[in-house]
Amino acid sequence: MTAGHNLADVLERRAALGGWADDVAFLVDGRTFSHAEVHAGAARAASLLAAAGVGGGDRVLIALPDGIEFAWCFLGAVRVGAVAVPVNPRLTAADHAEAAALAAPAVVVCGAELAGRFSGRRVVEADGLEAALAAHAPSEPATVAAGDAAYAQFTSGTTGAPKAAVHAHADPLVYFDAFARRAIALTPTDVVFSVSKLYFAYGLGNSLFFPLLAGCRAVLHAEHPRADDVADLVARHRATVLFGVPTFYARLVASGRCEPWSSLRVAVSAGETLTVSLDRRARALLGCPVLDGVGSTEVGQTFASNTLDRSREGTVGAALAPYRVEVRDDRGRAVPAGRPGDLWVAGPTLLRGYLAGETIVRRDGPWLCTGDRAVLDGDGFVHLRGRTDDMDQVGGISVSPVEIEAVLSRHPAVGEVAVAGVVGRDGASRLEAFVVAAPGAASESRVEDELVALARAELAAFKVPRSVAFVEALPRTPTGKLRRFVLRSGTWPGEAGQVAQAAPNRSR
Repeated sequence: MTAGHNLADVLERRAALGGWADDVAFLVDGRTFSHAEVHAGAARAASLLAAAGVGGGDRVLIALPDGIEFAWCFLGAVRVGAVAVPVNPRLTAADHAEAAALAAPAVVVCGAELAGRFSGRRVVEADGLEAALAAHAPSEPATVAAGDAAYAQFTSGTTGAPKAAVHAHADPLVYFDAFARRAIALTPTDVVFSVSKLYFAYGLGNSLFFPLLAGCRAVLHAEHPRADDVADLVARHRATVLFGVPTFYARLVASGRCEPWSSLRVAVSAGETLTVSLDRRARALLGCPVLDGVGSTEVGQTFASNTLDRSREGTVGAALAPYRVEVRDDRGRAVPAGRPGDLWVAGPTLLRGYLAGETIVRRDGPWLCTGDRAVLDGDGFVHLRGRTDDMDQVGGISVSPVEIEAVLSRHPAVGEVAVAGVVGRDGASRLEAFVVAAPGAASESRVEDELVALARAELAAFKVPRSVAFVEALPRTPTGKLRRFVLRSGTWPGEAGQVAQAAPNRSR
């Protein structure tokens, strides 16, 4: 084992060898931080954490918004040989307590306003962190193996309680080479902005690993990403790469702002399937390619994607080397091209395990079942058909909501749409469509009639929604993924805390 495998050390040495140590790495609230300043701060943060009692193999829970403090503390924990465990700082007190119980951290790093939530644990407050770091000498990187645990990230919780997938020091180098270099050709001249936050797997790669490995700069924004804020930041910093999720691209399209996007050379979508309709609208608005891909917290980042050189509309692209994908039946046997089944992935960055030792479901040697339903075409492109647990049983027939949503999303009055089987008072499950109307949409009753007619024209009769409900927002995780198991209940908390009652306009 050598210190040279330590991820924090690898990133610092990459900056020196690449010649970008003095170039800007992060743009945060009007301030700039060079790559050298990022790594120097991380070396001091390692000393601060060590002084607080953190040692090799310990866990450091980091409940911070996107900002330089997150970068310093994350890399500082990795540098000292601990396991960094980011968590969304906007969670409820109960969720934070659950995350802390699961992670069992030696130290929690958070803002002063959250410190009381972690009573009984040693807390390092991030307020005034920059001044506190000045009092600590830089720490040498701990000696680790490339396969040792470096960090753990919580899954998005689309199907229930999140788990924390553990990843190794060597993993981010693979993500970078597979996606950032080969798919989007990231270079030191790029400026990236990610809607997904650093405490999620997608955002951690986009805003931390990728810029530090490519020598480019990232715009960090602590607040919840609103369409107008993102547009302003992209325009101000002349961002060249935008990372988003389908939900957010729908909001950008709804905003209709065309002027901020001239600097973009590529946009990236992940998290859920990007419908063909939204893909076309987003491309028209942004004036650049929108590359859809698929990844997971268990794999660490994107493992299949459309690329600048090779893409196919309506797919999430093909496997990115060194990853491999297969579609298998319920017995785990590979199926021929064109047949649906479960998506499996193999590659060097599959999780080492879950932080609390939970069982890894459906693992087969080097292969992991992602939980997605998919079709692999003859050219190797992956066509997603929704999550395995998204499938609904209606009248004894298995139905994929994603297929229905793809049809309904083509209607110009639809901003967002989700379909689910909702169990009625009689115990029967009926397909319902939940629609967030696009700005300027016609009357709800007219749109409902047109959506049902569209579904009847293009889908089998048992796939036509029995009703259409218009809602203010769909139930989503903080990453933007649809919580379909909540949708099936017919009611859910709205964004402002109110309960959204998804009452259908009329049954059919």
